[in-house]
Amino acid sequence: MPDFYSRLSVTVKAATVGIGFILGAVALHFSDFSVTTKVFAIIFFLFITSPVGAYLITRTAYMNGTKLWDKTLFDDLKDKKKLEQEKDTKKPNPND
Repeated sequence: MPDFYSRLSVTVKAATVGIGFILGAVALHFSDFSVTTKVFAIIFFLFITSPVGAYLITRTAYMNGTKLWDKTLFDDLKDKKKLEQEKDTKKPNPND
């Protein structure tokens, strides 16, 4: 993986799916309703929180200037980053 963003994406996907499969195996092994219910609740929250956490990490890294791969084709946040930087550099007017 050539850059931080690709490595993080692959790591989060592998970890989420891997833990999901392990927890699914636990549910099949124990076959108890209470265990299975807890396992599916954990899988549900894992599949919701893991991608959101990865998104926040990558967005923060991007806004802090972590470089993209030199062969990256699209930079959808480039304009938004410029707007945020311009907003941060404007000095507040004391008369407002």
